[in-house]
Amino acid sequence: MAGPLSRIRVLDLTRVLAGPWATQMLADLGADVIKVERPVLGDDTRHWGPPWLRDEDGRSTSDSAYFSSTNRNKRSIAIDLATPEGQELVRELAKKCDVVAENYKVGDLKRYGLSYEDLKAVNPALIYCSVTGYGQDGPYAEKPGYDFIFQGEGGLMSINGEPDDKPGGGPVKTSIAITDVLAGLNATIAILAALEHRRHTGEGQCIDISLLDTIVHFGSNQIASYFASGEIPKRWGNAHPNLTPYQSFRTKDGHLIVACGNDGQFRKLCACLGQGHLVKDPRYIRMADRNINREPLIAELSALFVTETTAHWLQVLERSEVPNGSINTYDKVFEHPQVVARELEVKQQHARGGEITTVRNPIRLSATPVEYRYAPPLRAQHTQEILSSVLELSAERVQQLATAKVVEIANKD
Repeated sequence: MAGPLSRIRVLDLTRVLAGPWATQMLADLGADVIKVERPVLGDDTRHWGPPWLRDEDGRSTSDSAYFSSTNRNKRSIAIDLATPEGQELVRELAKKCDVVAENYKVGDLKRYGLSYEDLKAVNPALIYCSVTGYGQDGPYAEKPGYDFIFQGEGGLMSINGEPDDKPGGGPVKTSIAITDVLAGLNATIAILAALEHRRHTGEGQCIDISLLDTIVHFGSNQIASYFASGEIPKRWGNAHPNLTPYQSFRTKDGHLIVACGNDGQFRKLCACLGQGHLVKDPRYIRMADRNINREPLIAELSALFVTETTAHWLQVLERSEVPNGSINTYDKVFEHPQVVARELEVKQQHARGGEITTVRNPIRLSATPVEYRYAPPLRAQHTQEILSSVLELSAERVQQLATAKVVEIANKD
């Protein structure tokens, strides 16, 4: 069954994470995504290892596991954009595409004749999505940057981590490159919105996605409190500034999470734990009271939870209707009964014969479910196929381009 975007073709000029995340989302939804890579080197993240993907004999390949996380369901073509012939090939491909996605530094593609204005001239209905660090305008527009920089500059690290007066206190980035992932999702949403607009008007447009914009917007919940109160949000570790108890607790052999979002859940928690006296304590009756008096309450609950194992408390809390859970390492995540039932592990065969495991797309569509058509490709794996089927070039012409090093044809050995 064709995916919902099966009539859409995307020319993917993105590398690393934010851009490829967006184009993989489109590819998972059925779009034909043509990933343009550099000859010889390819996408930067192919080299971000170890760990490396393995072939059918268990030997390491030259492609990283990192690359495989954001490039399935795509076809790869390798074109040297520094050559006039390569630039012309990209323009010809853009004529045949609905969307172009790129994450070059501001102005870089203009030097190659591949800016929005350049490609709009050959395809007026084109949707052109640029993902950059700081956006297309402003005093920082031409500066480069990675996710880590924006977690700092955009405020996230100022609220992430333990407070300064606690052991290990200080600003901490998230382990996942959250700015990149969110920027990729914003790009996906914007592209889908632009496609809908074009369906009604026939007009293409340019999309400007900024990592800095993205991470500042991500903080809206905390920022709203700052705008309202003038108080700068601080780090709470695993606690919550507006809810108590809503945090992790140490147990006899690990940790667990308890999350009371209202007074009723707190009463159920106390009943389940045999701590009815806490409900009667005037310091803890309402959420606002518990937030003010969190220290003695958390101290009492902490002293209780550390007396038994995580498994014990999870069994006790299962009857409480209070949201709770364990803190799992990824091996335990994929043993979780719900994760197993939802089949979040996806296996595909790699072009070199080995098996690749990736994570299932979280979007569930009843009529047009996500399909896993292609494993993450080899660099230039589909060069010949794309040039012959999309641009209708002869085998002789493709070989001429390869000999001139304008394009690369993959070696699967």
